[in-house]
Amino acid sequence: MKKILIVGANGQLGNCFQKIAPDFSSDFEFNFTDSETLDITNEDAVADFFADFKPDFCINASAYTAVDLAEKEEEKAYAVNAKGVENLAVACNENNTTFIHISTDYVFDGDTNISYSEDDFTNPQSVYGASKRKGEELALEAHPKTIILRTSWLYSEFNKNFVKTMLNLFSSKDELGIVADQFGQPTNANDLAEAVMKILETEHKTFGIFHFSNYPETSWFHFAEKIAEFSTSTIKLNAITTEQFPTPAKRPIRSTMSLDKIEKEYHIDLKHWENSLEECIEILKES
Repeated sequence: MKKILIVGANGQLGNCFQKIAPDFSSDFEFNFTDSETLDITNEDAVADFFADFKPDFCINASAYTAVDLAEKEEEKAYAVNAKGVENLAVACNENNTTFIHISTDYVFDGDTNISYSEDDFTNPQSVYGASKRKGEELALEAHPKTIILRTSWLYSEFNKNFVKTMLNLFSSKDELGIVADQFGQPTNANDLAEAVMKILETEHKTFGIFHFSNYPETSWFHFAEKIAEFSTSTIKLNAITTEQFPTPAKRPIRSTMSLDKIEKEYHIDLKHWENSLEECIEILKES
């Protein structure tokens, strides 16, 4: 039986893996860790953990994700998103462990009218994006059996995210202003977890960088409109500009990613973001 180490068990994606793990229990042994049980910024702690558990696969679902706070906590962001990733990749290399690392569309500057491919030039505009890009580079340098999955606008029924924030605001506000001039691809974290498991089950793996999200692109405003529609909210939504909603960290205006590579290499069925969003909201209604 193959062993899978899931780092970041208490995050959105980590919770999604915990949710589906029983479906794969006949083929895989899962070990879920959080920052208390495995501090990835501690090189020795990572090495000792790997020596003890000896995983066949390591999935890094952990990250410093406070995009705006990272502008003030640069050292902390890099410790988790860069050095921590390097520590995992080095341990994976030493133990012949396949490494799957989750990255972000924020490695791009968003100054384009076409979808980004995996080989396109990166130019992060925030500390968060720069720290995630550095983590990508360090992982690929440290371990040839690394798969990096860049994703975007992640949400689920777990933890804090845009969908749950909107639903909470819908119940307490009469109207909301939502940014309408930033574009990307919402991604249900449950779909990402399923895609990762499909990759793990693939016998002959292709390593390197891949993009994964739901499709097609949309704006934050239209995303919010659909959240309101699927939750039967009657709130009034007003389209505003990025300039009208300033944030400490600069966001990419259009970070739409091409999904052709992962679809071709791993034969993963991609889902329309509206369908995945509706599924998520139905789960939240029942909870």
